[in-house]
Amino acid sequence: PGLFSTPLLAGLPEKVRQFLGQQVPFPARLGHPGEYAHLVQALAENPMVNGEVVRLDGALRMQP
Repeated sequence: PGLFSTPLLAGLPEKVRQFLGQQVPFPARLGHPGEYAHLVQALAENPMVNGEVVRLDGALRMQP
């Protein structure tokens, strides 16, 4: 997944977290853990999904 509001990121200063969230094209914020869980549940419940890569990053492309 992309940048999510996790305990690791919670240790960063608020200014840094806001900056990182603004780098996400849409929505311009850090992801919520519940959004990740929602995707996992949907994938697990759908028998037609298999062997697929699903991006969950708000269209963020990290610079090299």
